[in-house]
Amino acid sequence: MLTRTIMERLGVSNISHDEPKERKPQGLRQLQILLVDSDSNAREKMQHALENGFVVHSVASVMEALATLEMFTPDILITEVVVGQESGLDLCRYVRNVSSLASLPIMLLTSFTTLQDKVAGFDAGADDYVVKPFDAHHLNARLRLLARIKRLEHHTNL
Repeated sequence: MLTRTIMERLGVSNISHDEPKERKPQGLRQLQILLVDSDSNAREKMQHALENGFVVHSVASVMEALATLEMFTPDILITEVVVGQESGLDLCRYVRNVSSLASLPIMLLTSFTTLQDKVAGFDAGADDYVVKPFDAHHLNARLRLLARIKRLEHHTNL
């Protein structure tokens, strides 16, 4: 603890001399998620499921997602396989073919459950495939895993 003399030399005069309070560790920056789903109820449910620990930017179409990706790069992209009349799989393919976005983690969050659906999702460039309905704790854990993998890949490539 700094003595009063040192504090005075530093020009610090308004520090409480009570017992120091336990410092809470500063949290990590909240992850930025871009959510693409044409169903407003599904977007709202996702916003609620991710409200603690993530900043969710949600859009209702692939075209809106592309416009958003031109403005900023989120930490993780979550998309439904079918987004209105558009394809979340096409969005995955696009992201994988743009060099500045190629390492963006992509999660497909969908009600499609067949093995063929899952393989098609991974073949399109998805890193993860979560089937609806989902458990919020499980979803949060998988998103943290995707972020951790991205961080490790970034450090490996330095």
